[in-house]
Amino acid sequence: MEVKIEPSWKHALQEEFDKEYFVRLTDFVRNEYKTRLTFPPASLIFNAFDQCPFENVKVVILGQDPYHGDGQAHGLCFSVNDGVDFPPSLLNIFKEIERDLGKPMPSSGNLIRWAQQGVLLLNATLTVQAHIAGSHQGRGWETFTDAVIRKLATEKEQLVFILWGSYAQQKGAFIDQNKHLVLKSVHPSPLSAFRGFIGNNHFSLANKYLKENGQSEINW
Repeated sequence: MEVKIEPSWKHALQEEFDKEYFVRLTDFVRNEYKTRLTFPPASLIFNAFDQCPFENVKVVILGQDPYHGDGQAHGLCFSVNDGVDFPPSLLNIFKEIERDLGKPMPSSGNLIRWAQQGVLLLNATLTVQAHIAGSHQGRGWETFTDAVIRKLATEKEQLVFILWGSYAQQKGAFIDQNKHLVLKSVHPSPLSAFRGFIGNNHFSLANKYLKENGQSEINW
């Protein structure tokens, strides 16, 4: 099946695109975009992959669902377009970076700057109906993104997987922690951020591991 996605990912994931579940998923997603307001814009569904080719991946941050508010989602987990107010979880991420690394709060919540350094910002579900959280869960995206994580975890070495919250931790439970660094904490949402997200030092720990393994650090 023909999918518009960055070439190295197209090569890595072609067998998924040819599977029956993905064909069904594609039919569902096409129909949603035709009949309902759906986010992110259709051209940005695979933006996380387009901004971070397979061979460039050093860090994987796992999210759950795209933002479902107008103008927020652009295909990267936790990220919003330039000029959009920071959602609460993203604000807490920036607060932890400030606390952990001493970096001031950025002016934009657009995390393409991370993706272009090798951070795959992967949501478990890549599309959502406007204003209805979780509306595209259970349609096949989770199977696809499981395959993405498995491909990275088996074919690459010394990656950093950042798993915030129980959902992400369950999804990444199979990752070999002898081969990769797996960082876990509660989710950065306001409900849990001050029960262990603020103070998790994940950004400095990720950079320490990358440096120890001869890779360039991420400018968070």
